[in-house]
Amino acid sequence: MSTVSRRDFLRLTGTMAGAVAGAGALGACTTSSSSSGGSGAGASTAKVVLQSSLSDPDPKKALQALVEAYPRGATLNTVAIEQFRAQLPTYLNSSNPPDVLTWYAGSVARDYASKGLLLDVSDLWTGNGVCAKYSDALKQLSTDEAGKQIFVPTSYYWWGVFYRKSAFAKWGVNAPSTWDQFLGVCDDLKTKNIHALTMGTGSTPWVASGWFDYLDLRVNGAKFHRELLAGQHSFDSPEVHAVMDRYAELLPYFDPNGRSYAWQQAVTPLVQGKAAMYLVGAFITSAVPADVVDDLDFFRVPIIDDSLPVAEEAPTDGYFASAKTHNAKGTRQMLSYLASPASQQKFIELSKSSNLPTSPSVDTSNFTPLVKKGIAFLGETDEITQFFNRDSSDELQTTADAALTKFLDKPKDVSSILADWQSSASRVFKS
Repeated sequence: MSTVSRRDFLRLTGTMAGAVAGAGALGACTTSSSSSGGSGAGASTAKVVLQSSLSDPDPKKALQALVEAYPRGATLNTVAIEQFRAQLPTYLNSSNPPDVLTWYAGSVARDYASKGLLLDVSDLWTGNGVCAKYSDALKQLSTDEAGKQIFVPTSYYWWGVFYRKSAFAKWGVNAPSTWDQFLGVCDDLKTKNIHALTMGTGSTPWVASGWFDYLDLRVNGAKFHRELLAGQHSFDSPEVHAVMDRYAELLPYFDPNGRSYAWQQAVTPLVQGKAAMYLVGAFITSAVPADVVDDLDFFRVPIIDDSLPVAEEAPTDGYFASAKTHNAKGTRQMLSYLASPASQQKFIELSKSSNLPTSPSVDTSNFTPLVKKGIAFLGETDEITQFFNRDSSDELQTTADAALTKFLDKPKDVSSILADWQSSASRVFKS
């Protein structure tokens, strides 16, 4: 498994440019929106097709603006991320695939590369290439098992327990640093008829993996966590049972309506003061009203075992390209444009994102206090992980979605749930 040390991560510099994921538009697939850039001098007869899952309003508008400003002309198609996730293998195996797709670094990209489905973009990482000055850590994340670069990263972001500063002040609570303090805050809020935690696991069940990842990091450590997701340990092991014991401690504090919410809808109780805290990525800033962004703050998931190195989740996003593109030159030109410092800076501004750009040439002096705190936050951590599916596979994520949502509904069935999870995971690893 590819890992990023704290020092390597700090070399990434800058502010992250948006939680980016992708979607392919094939003849048989319906997209929710499409826009084209200008056909200036040097444009190819066939415009590059860029598939995106940035369907949230601000990031969607930001990427549309970049495409419209692209002088060579390009076509942008946007679909919902869950649809994209399911159809990505079909997109990449098509004889007429999209050229560029927004997605993320790590094991999923390397898996597609191992099947010969991703374009080799190593030339963008050498000489005067757009990624030539990126950090070694980013290059490692973007490299396949054969040593070729198959990914162009443009952003990364942190996860944390987000809350409203004004609400904490009103309720007289402070951000906790230990697990016992955290549970104490949850108890205090419960006496005030406030749901301590919100989480949207209805149409976005993957959100439940956030707490699983972090509790595994806090109970068993990053090394065990990576090994678990690589199939070296069982989901029915005593170590995972210990994780679920901690997860069970949180269940009384969740807003029960969260089982019918998407992750974005689960932000509403936080904004309205009906729920206090949300473990989520920094992309939460795109889902709250503009006048609430400056009131947001966060703290790390509290420490449980202080003998373990502190690990945080920091997913790294960007673009890859289909190996079957009919316009390899135009595809590389589009990737270079999207990863340029000017494009990253423009995307950050228009998307109103708290993400961190990968280009060392992006000006970070005007970042918000929240983003600056995020940079410092990651600077203090010992190890970096991605997210459940990024450190494993989309197929394994599906097993997690099934197991964890069952656990949320029937926590007393945890033993059978974990046994079933291991059986499902075994089939994924053997496939």
